[in-house]
Amino acid sequence: MRKLIIAAALLASAAFGSTAQAAITVYTTQEAFLAATTAAGTDAFENLSITTPTGSPITRTAGSYGYTATTSNLSPDGSTGFYGAGSTADRWLSTNYALDTVTFGSFTGSVSALGGLFFTSNIAGAYAPGAVTLTATDSLGATVTQTITASTTSSFLGFVSNGSMSNVTLASIQPAGSSIWPTANNLTLARAAAAPAVPEPATWAMMFVGFGMIGATARYRRRTTKIAYA
Repeated sequence: MRKLIIAAALLASAAFGSTAQAAITVYTTQEAFLAATTAAGTDAFENLSITTPTGSPITRTAGSYGYTATTSNLSPDGSTGFYGAGSTADRWLSTNYALDTVTFGSFTGSVSALGGLFFTSNIAGAYAPGAVTLTATDSLGATVTQTITASTTSSFLGFVSNGSMSNVTLASIQPAGSSIWPTANNLTLARAAAAPAVPEPATWAMMFVGFGMIGATARYRRRTTKIAYA
């Protein structure tokens, strides 16, 4: 019976110590994203030129973090790279070619979360209504794709990984008969806030079986003892 008790205890211990599956959590408000992260740093893109293109890739910083932004270079005439959209008072990161995507990656400083304002702009660099798609991938192999169907300059999307963030790609969805450019503002990098591991339902079931074995064994030992001394 002693072996049964030890085995059940080990089963419960293993359940508490189990590692959570790879996952990326999506946040649609900045408040919720910041509550789930720590040590956030933001790149507001205020030093980007809004008159001349910037070559790709570019190396940027967001607080204490470093990262690179790279365009997909799909332009048939070679006019690739970035363009500072928006205005001198509020500059945004956008592509020079509408079909190009933007990939944020090569993060430094243990980045496990990325968020920001994501929307679309027109050929003049001004806001234009449209849809964007973002795909986030982390070091544990998790991938999630989210679409903002009616983006505005305040449309927020954030991704928090329980590993480290590998990259996030931004693309605009082209409407029929016109072009819109993928655009980002206030890109925020952070680390996931520490939280205690929560066992999954299957793990809880294993724990209950283990505790049940302990209780059943204890009852059996008590009955055996009473019979032996009667």
